[in-house]
Amino acid sequence: MTEVRGILQGIVQEPQRAVELEAAQHDPDAEIDQELALLDAKRLLAALPNPLQPTDTAFYLQHAVKASEGGVERVHIIPYKVDGALLMEVFTHDGVGTMIVDEKLESLREASPDDVGGILQLIEPFEQDGTLVKRSRTEIERDVSQYTVIEHDGVIFGCAALYPYPEAGTAEMAALTVSPHVQGQGDGERILKRIEQRARAMGLSSIFVLTTRTMHWFNKRGFSPVDPNWLPEARKRSYKWDRRSQVLVKHLK
Repeated sequence: MTEVRGILQGIVQEPQRAVELEAAQHDPDAEIDQELALLDAKRLLAALPNPLQPTDTAFYLQHAVKASEGGVERVHIIPYKVDGALLMEVFTHDGVGTMIVDEKLESLREASPDDVGGILQLIEPFEQDGTLVKRSRTEIERDVSQYTVIEHDGVIFGCAALYPYPEAGTAEMAALTVSPHVQGQGDGERILKRIEQRARAMGLSSIFVLTTRTMHWFNKRGFSPVDPNWLPEARKRSYKWDRRSQVLVKHLK
C-alpha cells in the first residue's frame, strides 16, 4: 500500500514533467495507467528524477521494478487511502492502481493483418442486430491499419477504426465495439482515448461518430450532435440518409 494512487498516465507520456505533474496525484479525475510492462516501467524509471519522498513517482516504482525483475509476476502500486483498495485491485477488471507485469496481460495497440479474423468475430453480432454497418472481410483487410484493438491472451475484446479527413481537420471513429463479456469495465473509454491520441498526432482538431443507438455514451464523453451537412464532403457523399444516423462531434483540446 502506497502514498500514491498509482502511476499517472501524464507522467508515463511525459516523464520530463514528472515533478510538475505529480501534483495531480490528489486529483481524482487524473488518469492512472492501470498496467505497465516491465520494460516500459524500467524506461520510465530511467527518465524520472531520483525520488526524495514517498509521493515521488519513482519512490515506489523503483521497488516495483526490482521485485518484478526478481521474478514476481505481478507487482501492484495501490493507494492506502482508498477503502477496500486491495480487494478492488485483485477482483475488478481494471483495479484501482498500477500493475507492473513482465509482459502485458492486456494489450491496447494498433491492429495488424493477423487481427482481421478477431475483429470480424467481434463485430459480427453487432452487424447482425443493426448496431453496426456491415463490413466485409475485404474492407477490414484493406483498412486494418486504421484499427485500434484491445487484446487479452490472444483474443480481441475491443476495437475501433479511425478514418482521417485531413482537408477538414477531422476524422471519423467507426466500428467502436467492446465484447459483451467485458462491457462496463472501461475498455470503450480506453479505446476512445487512444483514438483521440492518434487523431491529435495527425494534427486533427476533432473526431466524429455516426450512431443510431449509443448517443448517451458519446454525449457523456464530450461529443455534441451536429447536422449531417457538417460532415466532410467526402464523407457526406457516402452518408446513408435512410439509416438516419446521428452525427456527433468531439473537439480535441
